[in-house]
Amino acid sequence: MLLPAPSWLDSGNNAWQLAAATFVALQSIPGLVVLYGGIVKKKWAINSAFMAIYAFVAVMVVWCLFDFNMAFGPHWLGIKGNWFVGKPFPVLPASFEIGQANIPDAAAGMPALTFPNATMVYFQFVFAAITVIILEGSIIGRMSFKAWVLFCPLWMTFSYTIGAFSLWGGGWLAQLGVVDFSGGYVIHLAAAVSGFTAAAIIGPRIPRDRHSFEPNSLLVTLTGAGILWLGWNGFNGGDPYFANADAAAAVLNTNIATAFAVLTWVALDSIAYKKPSVIGAVNGMIAGLVGITPAAGYVNGYGAIIVGLVAGSLPWLSMNKFAKTALMKKVDDCLGVFHTHGVAAVCGGLLTGLLADPKMIEYVGTGSDAPGISVTGGLHQVTLQIYGALFIIVVNLIVTFVLLKVISLVTPLRLSPAVLEIGDDAAHGEEAYAIFGEGSRVPEPPIEPAE
Repeated sequence: MLLPAPSWLDSGNNAWQLAAATFVALQSIPGLVVLYGGIVKKKWAINSAFMAIYAFVAVMVVWCLFDFNMAFGPHWLGIKGNWFVGKPFPVLPASFEIGQANIPDAAAGMPALTFPNATMVYFQFVFAAITVIILEGSIIGRMSFKAWVLFCPLWMTFSYTIGAFSLWGGGWLAQLGVVDFSGGYVIHLAAAVSGFTAAAIIGPRIPRDRHSFEPNSLLVTLTGAGILWLGWNGFNGGDPYFANADAAAAVLNTNIATAFAVLTWVALDSIAYKKPSVIGAVNGMIAGLVGITPAAGYVNGYGAIIVGLVAGSLPWLSMNKFAKTALMKKVDDCLGVFHTHGVAAVCGGLLTGLLADPKMIEYVGTGSDAPGISVTGGLHQVTLQIYGALFIIVVNLIVTFVLLKVISLVTPLRLSPAVLEIGDDAAHGEEAYAIFGEGSRVPEPPIEPAE
């Protein structure tokens, strides 16, 4: 039986929101799956890709059962009206029975959303899923898959939901006035801090891998990077929750900032190392995308240029200079998530406070001129942004540390030394490039006895 759409549903807004969510999902599956599979040493290609696929699946399960409402539901735990997390309960019935999607108290004056709650649940799920996949980049090449199986749903429940609710679900940071347009703090800073903490606890890769970890396929890496970049149009373009002018501005700002960040990173590589680097360009791309994420709908095009220049330079300095200090060398952050996501996110978050243009309006409904949220840049907003960054850092450091210590009581966090030497074949019984003949591996040649 066909039923007409209810009067509150705007098909254009709903279509854009579902499309944007799909773009973000593609950033994980296959975007980061392919990027990780190509950028690591050949013996870790399957393990790295499989960890990303599992994370996507595990987050979907807990997101629908209780995590969505912990991030966006009725407030549950707090201190004197400062709420940190929502009440956990399944979202599956509400996704289809509730008329309009709602973010409780997320934004005073925000017009009612014009798509079903099922759309909101899926849209926010893909953001949650990519966060733990980004985190994976810090601990590739040594974390036990069994430990990862436990870590993903636990971290999503006890860490991610706190940051999401505090900033996006009407929690205390949102009430204070801290802003994060599309996840610079909630996603990228959280992933970077947790990944760095996990890398410190789990320990480094074996010396041979840490010394020599060349990508097994730069072209595969670039394919994943391209999907990641284009998928970011949904990442930032979907967060006004309306197919409006701010969505268009967010998409344009995303690409402006990223272009300037790539050029800046490549230029610095060329000056420092006398030649441009493809991996450097990918790192600059990621840093630019991350840097503009908290600011995309709050700054104008000139602000986006500044964000791109800063995101292409400060994370470069962090990765190429600060990372070589004795303190940083103690922690094996495999793909440099601390720099391209953590440092870039803080840069973008602080620049949001400094460069926000009050003429940039977020959350304006289709057909309405009534403004919703607008942010005026200044030192007060910068101070608020610092509070937000510090809260995300502290929460993720503590929760990640505790979770890993608890998991270590159940199963080892590291793969065994023998598996670490062999890689995918020992961990999963599979190889990334076993494509000889009809797919069978080339047998090892017999070892001739020594004369």
